[in-house]
Amino acid sequence: METEHGAAVEITEPLLLPEVEHEIERIPEWKEQITIRGLVASAILGVLFCVITHKLNLTVGIIPSLNVAAGLLGFFLVKSWTGLLSRFGFGVQPFTRQENTVIQTCVVACYGLAFSGGFGSYLLSMDEKTYKLIGEGYPGNRAEDIKDPGLLWMMGFMFVVSFLGLFSLAPLRKVMVLGYKLTYPSGTATAMLINSFHTSTGAELARKQVACLGKYLSISFCWSFFKWFFSGIGDSCGFDNFPSLGLMLFKNTFYFDFSPTYIGCGLICPHLVNCSVLLGAIISWGILWPFISQHAGDWYPAGLESNDFKGLYGYKVFIAIAVILGDGLYNLIKIVSVTIKEISTKQENLPIVKESIDGSNSNLLANQKKQDEVFLRDRIDLWFAASGYVILAAISTATMPVIFPPLKWYLVLCAYIIAPALAFCNSYGCGLTDWSLASTYGKIGLFIMASLVGSNGGVIAGLAACGVMMSIVSTAADLMQDFKTGYLTLSSAKSMFVSQLLGTAMGCVIAPLTFWMYWSAFDIGSPDSPYKAPYAVIYREMAILGVQGFSELPNHCLAICCGFFAAALAINLLRDVTPKHISRYIPIPMAMAIPFYIGAYFAIDMFVGTVILFVWERINKKDAEDYAGAVASGLICGDGIWTIPSAILSILRINPPICMYFRPSGSS
Repeated sequence: METEHGAAVEITEPLLLPEVEHEIERIPEWKEQITIRGLVASAILGVLFCVITHKLNLTVGIIPSLNVAAGLLGFFLVKSWTGLLSRFGFGVQPFTRQENTVIQTCVVACYGLAFSGGFGSYLLSMDEKTYKLIGEGYPGNRAEDIKDPGLLWMMGFMFVVSFLGLFSLAPLRKVMVLGYKLTYPSGTATAMLINSFHTSTGAELARKQVACLGKYLSISFCWSFFKWFFSGIGDSCGFDNFPSLGLMLFKNTFYFDFSPTYIGCGLICPHLVNCSVLLGAIISWGILWPFISQHAGDWYPAGLESNDFKGLYGYKVFIAIAVILGDGLYNLIKIVSVTIKEISTKQENLPIVKESIDGSNSNLLANQKKQDEVFLRDRIDLWFAASGYVILAAISTATMPVIFPPLKWYLVLCAYIIAPALAFCNSYGCGLTDWSLASTYGKIGLFIMASLVGSNGGVIAGLAACGVMMSIVSTAADLMQDFKTGYLTLSSAKSMFVSQLLGTAMGCVIAPLTFWMYWSAFDIGSPDSPYKAPYAVIYREMAILGVQGFSELPNHCLAICCGFFAAALAINLLRDVTPKHISRYIPIPMAMAIPFYIGAYFAIDMFVGTVILFVWERINKKDAEDYAGAVASGLICGDGIWTIPSAILSILRINPPICMYFRPSGSS
């Protein structure tokens, strides 16, 4: 999902703290927590998860959390390596939860750049294909505002913008984690997972989960390999175009396409997200688009191509933008207002980790004291973080206008002056609610810069500014999540910071390289391609709107957009003011907007995943809790791994031998 939605978690248990016998174990120094084998494992997993993230980003834009898979596979790789060496009589360094935490941090930092780097959104919006897709004569869509992907400049861009967020908030770790005691639900859940791996019972469960993940990874890979033989040449053949619900519904993109990836997403994403996506597909492709298409020749010229923005295609894109902006604006205002309120009043009712400590629970008190001691032992000095931010900002301010000439140096400098405040707001809000609004802050930067620069380069300047904002606020929130994880796993704050730096450096190389594989092998950005990159068109249209305004929208499109924008605000407000037992059934507008432009097929797949999980939970809730994440990760990873040989076959011009397609029985 383009903006990750989560729920505030109130944790009242001891967070799977180390077993009693481990309390006296030696805590490794921060340098010992970062090992060569850990970095090698991180690089291998970074490649895998970047491939998966790119695939999701370039197909539907929904990216579920892969932290469970990263933790499991990191544990599996190092345990397998140490076990192999031990069998041959080599001495091995024990695998600690601190090293496990470092691997987790590295991998998440690496594949996070595959999303925040804009390879499926703002960077891809600059290319010639997206320009032509919108229309060469479309007002505000200038041929001068084109910058096609290039491996070297993309790597350079990643290096100059991706590290600033890490230095912007590093000195505030004590305030955020110990002072405000923010939950950071994802970071806390990750810590619980890693701590469980390093207990006797948890290690056994982890081995079973890895076996389960491997089983479904193999099934998913083999199924994707089998499907390839029937996919033919072009985009109309194979199981990906199987009219499982009938040819009539198939025309409106309602069909099950047998995708392990989307079924896996349905298993990972909450039931409400999956149902919201399906509801959005029904509203758009089942009701709204057929209704608007009946007015062809009245509302818009009849006979236009399917990707002409003057026709139905324009309604699809702009209404999706309206819902996304409405949802993003509401949540931005909500999180910022909550942040200001909590900081100014210093209330004690934050959704923090409530640790029930009484006289009889001295073990828990001792563990908390130990966590505080380890967390504060290795300092990250203010002067180091401040000087690092200033130096990196200066380098970026000088470099960004070279990469994107319309984005002047003083605009970049202004962005870096206000960015730490926005990073703090996003990190604080993420700690409260587990919602990262990085893409929302990016869109705000996009509109502001596009309108400031105007028609002479405003599109490129706005899209580049979007990347600057997204990178800073996203990496800053990720770092605070990692500090929380490190605090709960007795990992050094300095090792967390260094592993974030190393993971980010890996991502600056791995993310562009893995994207380049897709770019070289597949037809990226075409509306008829499996890799239609839906957000590329949406982000470019946002930049054009920032420059041109709303004058060129199709008839009645602005009124419909305003209605959906207001509906997104109203639905979010309704979710917040109604009791929890009612709000849990109210759909999420952001999730509903995703199929508006893409199609309904992936919503069917995700709904199949959520039905499987629902039935599984009713039959055996414990097994579902233990293994659903492993099954989902296996399905996603197996399909993602198949992408690599599929890309190689495509580059070598080796085509599938069979084209399986369907037509009415009465046609010739």
